[in-house]
Amino acid sequence: MTDHPRQSDMPVNRRRFMQGAAALGAGVVANGMPLSRAVWAAEGKVLVARAYSDINKLDPGFYQNAYNVDVMNCIYSKLIEYKPGDAWDWQLQAAESIEQVDDTHIRFKLREGIMFTGGYGEMTAEDVKFSFERIIEHDSPVKDDWGPLDRVDVEDKYTGVIVLSKPFVPLWNITLPYGCGHIVSKKAVMEATENGGDFGMEPPCFSGPYVLDEWKPGQHVKLTRNPEWTGPKPGFDEIRILPIDDTKSAETAYQAGDLDFTHVTLASLKQLKEDPPANTTIEENPSLYYVYLGMNQEHPKLQDINVRRAVQWAINVPEVLNAAYFGQAEVATGFVAPGLTGHRDAALIPPEGDPDKAREYLKKAGAEGITLQIDALNQTKFKTMAEVIHAQLARVGINLEIDVQDAGSFWTIGMESEGDRWKKMQLILQRFSMVPDPYYATTFFTCEQVGKWNWERFCNKRFDELNAKAVTVQDPEERAKMYHEMQDLLEKSGCYRFLTHEGSPAMYRTTVTDPATRPDGRPLYRDFKPV
Repeated sequence: MTDHPRQSDMPVNRRRFMQGAAALGAGVVANGMPLSRAVWAAEGKVLVARAYSDINKLDPGFYQNAYNVDVMNCIYSKLIEYKPGDAWDWQLQAAESIEQVDDTHIRFKLREGIMFTGGYGEMTAEDVKFSFERIIEHDSPVKDDWGPLDRVDVEDKYTGVIVLSKPFVPLWNITLPYGCGHIVSKKAVMEATENGGDFGMEPPCFSGPYVLDEWKPGQHVKLTRNPEWTGPKPGFDEIRILPIDDTKSAETAYQAGDLDFTHVTLASLKQLKEDPPANTTIEENPSLYYVYLGMNQEHPKLQDINVRRAVQWAINVPEVLNAAYFGQAEVATGFVAPGLTGHRDAALIPPEGDPDKAREYLKKAGAEGITLQIDALNQTKFKTMAEVIHAQLARVGINLEIDVQDAGSFWTIGMESEGDRWKKMQLILQRFSMVPDPYYATTFFTCEQVGKWNWERFCNKRFDELNAKAVTVQDPEERAKMYHEMQDLLEKSGCYRFLTHEGSPAMYRTTVTDPATRPDGRPLYRDFKPV
């Protein structure tokens, strides 16, 4: 997950963003802005950008996190892709044409001449069938992106029909333009893996405008032009993506001239706007990220819901955000961001909480003086949030120990596939990326996701029923009511304290043009072009 981050020459307008996202939620694709011109380095040949973590999975059928998808966007091809601009829209990529025949059938025709590297030949409809169906057949952790996929019928070399067992509204704004929509070579993957399974960090071939030339873990990802690419010429000879966990560190690297493009912290935004670095443009973008405090309800110390409720009510969210984001982030009301179908006007627990209520719940549980542990990513904002929460819990009689971890360790804490670490997890500060449909936020909290991405181990039959039904509903108001109830259920479980959706400000040199990004500021590197 994730994660989740188009500009015209004007700043993002929140109202336009909300209109575009709402249109997608209603199953209607909004008209996008003209393709943005893109960031390019001083010589016009190399782009150097920052990612907030290092890649760890390049198999699109089993992808993890948005920063992996950023790279996959460059080295593979999809039927459709997000269109750069300040409104949510999509455009054709590997598909010459695509249409929704009825509620459960989507016919596509591939462009001819898309080649796989390594001698694996031309992309065909059989490769599309293999790429999509393997996600279901191998019970991928991200199979829910495909929802009710039944099969892909191949009609001829380039044409096929995606067949669903029931309607699935998010297909156009999650499945096809994002991670699971990437197409791999059937022949190459079958040769490289057992029965077409996960190839992890060893792609057997590429089909995008770039290839993975070099990966030095913890240092950089180097992408270079694909000599077998037959599509529009990519804008750069080379793209270097540097993994820099801490955004403040990325700002320092930018100041030193080591980056062309980076997102910046909300804490720095006011100062950067007032006094930007030389030859720099500052952009503000709305964000789809969702940040929250989660609690593992199966841990012995947290099995009593009154303890979890005590933690929820002890936390004063505005205090946390003021310290971590210097007042530049707004309070979240749930997992669904403003502008998306299903966003709630208010959470059930007020943002300021109530220390007296927290003490009452703690007394009811007989847990006064309890000591808990919180895991946080080793980034300034998360460490700050953890410290503020530490102080807030102390006020009501809860001792909190803070465990700060680097990304490689942090992002496996709650996964059963990584051993028994999940059993020790208690509280955790989480930040996931998102794409423009509420399903992408809610689907990772179903019972089926327990031990995969559902680290709080929340499991509710009603929640799962609503999650399954909402994706079939075209009416945005009816869908919204379902997502409202689902977020209520999450909050009532005591496992979640919603914090913020942050924002997505970025900076880049004035010697370059506006970057090709999604409406939420996330880069689409393959669409970056020189002036």
